Amino acid sequence: MSDLKSASMSNATFVRPAQFYLSGLSNVPHDKYFYVFLCFVYIMTVLGNGLLLSVIYLVKTLHTPRYMIVFNLALTDLCGSTALIPKLLDTFLFDRRYIVYEACLSYMFFVWLFAYVQSWTLVIMAYDRFIAICFPLRYHSIVTKPAIAAMLLFVWVFLLSVVACTVGFLDRLSFCGSVVILSFYCDHGPVYRLACNDAYLNYIMAVVGASLSVVIPLVVIALTYSCIGIALSRIASREEHLKALKTCTSHLILVAFFYLPLLGTNIAATTYIHPNARIINSTLSHIIPPLLNPIIYSLKTEEVLTSVRKLYKISRLSSMTSSKKVTSL
Repeated sequence: MSDLKSASMSNATFVRPAQFYLSGLSNVPHDKYFYVFLCFVYIMTVLGNGLLLSVIYLVKTLHTPRYMIVFNLALTDLCGSTALIPKLLDTFLFDRRYIVYEACLSYMFFVWLFAYVQSWTLVIMAYDRFIAICFPLRYHSIVTKPAIAAMLLFVWVFLLSVVACTVGFLDRLSFCGSVVILSFYCDHGPVYRLACNDAYLNYIMAVVGASLSVVIPLVVIALTYSCIGIALSRIASREEHLKALKTCTSHLILVAFFYLPLLGTNIAATTYIHPNARIINSTLSHIIPPLLNPIIYSLKTEEVLTSVRKLYKISRLSSMTSSKKVTSL
């Protein structure tokens, strides 16, 4: 084929395409409106998470272990959406569906990395709630800034290594047939299934990825909330019971929005899943949680809202003072 190039590695020849073709939604009328909707979601995601990052950074009282986790979630939400949506819009709104082989692997790496980190940040949030409710007297000695920083650093380094291996193993594959990726971005499953040589190692990495991004985090969160449920059952005060439940509800909503679409996609990934179903599930799991996180989990909390009002008053006072100075001159 004229659009294929060969590369020799370890005395073997791997045939790689110069470009892949992203199919996107198939046989869906007015699909442009879907991508316009994604554009709107991206703008709101940037505004919401950007505001949250700014508030946490500027307000000293929010420099706590809990808000270190929230800051990390907002950062990965912002980076994950930026890694995915602008390229997606460029591909489908402007009909630039061909993507260079190397760019496709880079695209996949960043989308997967931020999705993995989002997942494990939710696990760390569940751990924070677990300590706060089950060991309230020891909370400040257990959940410290160094401890949370170490957990977040480990998550980033470990998951970066896993995603790098997952994407790197695609270089062992030969693509001598179709170059059409049945997805709206360079997703791992649809890419490695295009290979014409043995892709068993890539299948194993897909299973490892599904376990690390969905199964293990869900099991850990379920165990955490089981312990929280047992602890709450021992609380006699109804008010304390409701207060503890309120702190957990928003996190559980985010868990549901993030994991249910991913769980559905990964369960079906070992067999056949319709490309449109994969796209809708991927959209829900990659696009909606970053939009909702700053609203549900953070901006509804009294600490953040108070900090936003305080920053607004300070900025308003400073602008009034500067305008008075200009008038006096």
